[in-house]
Amino acid sequence: MKFLRKILFPFSAIYWLITAMRNFFYDKGWFASFTFPVPVIAIGNLSTGGTGKTPQTEYLIRLLSNTYRVATLSRGYKRKSKGFVLGSMDSSADVLGDEPFQFYQKFPNIRVAVDADRKNGIEQLLELSPQPQVVLLDDAYQHRRVKAGLYILLTSYGDIYADDFILPAGNLRESRSGADRAAIVIVTKCLPGLSKSEQDVIKNKLRLSSSQKVYFTCIEYDDAVFSEVGQLKIDDIKGRQKVIVAGIAKPKPFFDYLKESGDIALAYPDHHDFTEKELTDIKEQSNNKIIITTEKDYMRLRGKLPKDKLFYLPIKSRFLANNDDFDKTILEYVGQSTGNR
Repeated sequence: MKFLRKILFPFSAIYWLITAMRNFFYDKGWFASFTFPVPVIAIGNLSTGGTGKTPQTEYLIRLLSNTYRVATLSRGYKRKSKGFVLGSMDSSADVLGDEPFQFYQKFPNIRVAVDADRKNGIEQLLELSPQPQVVLLDDAYQHRRVKAGLYILLTSYGDIYADDFILPAGNLRESRSGADRAAIVIVTKCLPGLSKSEQDVIKNKLRLSSSQKVYFTCIEYDDAVFSEVGQLKIDDIKGRQKVIVAGIAKPKPFFDYLKESGDIALAYPDHHDFTEKELTDIKEQSNNKIIITTEKDYMRLRGKLPKDKLFYLPIKSRFLANNDDFDKTILEYVGQSTGNR
């Protein structure tokens, strides 16, 4: 790996120069950034994926949607539609993308939209009646054309950006200095018992300013799996043979949580569009077994596999400590921003 990084380093230097110049032009105002008269929160990362943006976005939706009219805006990665699309009863994962469609299915009281052009997407959302009172930008940390009022940067435990390199030698989309834009940094996917001293070691590595807040979260799995026809408790499926399917960036924790002796684990690329052959293979391998997948993959697999055999396991983001302070920071920003005073 070290040898490969040495080979790729010249290309990383070129990539760094391009992204650094782009950020410099935005910072100086030579490239236009647009602001809006509603609070805009951008959730993202410096790396290429797998930091837990979806459960963190859902945490914000739960926090805000009982008080404010919330809209989410995503690019809609790998969707088969173009331009601005607002979630509706006719929507699907093909139309919105798997993660936005998951938001649409789980949170009927919010607006869910997709648009690669986030500026246009926000403008379209603000033409709705009633108008959203807060916009959550999913995976938009590098989308500098829109200037969010609050940036939340996610980085995975065991794979923090401070230990990584810029593409292609590493997995960073931009220099580590991009973290300076974040008001909040969340170290995600931590071990539930991560000690205070271990947290301090990570904080020192991140080298953040005194004005930036740092939090640590872990993934909390549900105690049941769900299908269109019912649910099964995790305790009830122990010892029962399963086919476990994941098309996410880092599936190991998901497999580790569910997999037992005799189970079949099938890993696919992130946001994978399952082919007919792959669906047939899954059906053949499942035979008399149940199929358990991630909630994101379920959005693309339902209707394509037997509904009485296909289950998904929900996850949530849980703060190891100081979640009240995080909630207060978010609520104060939204409450004090233009339009919500």
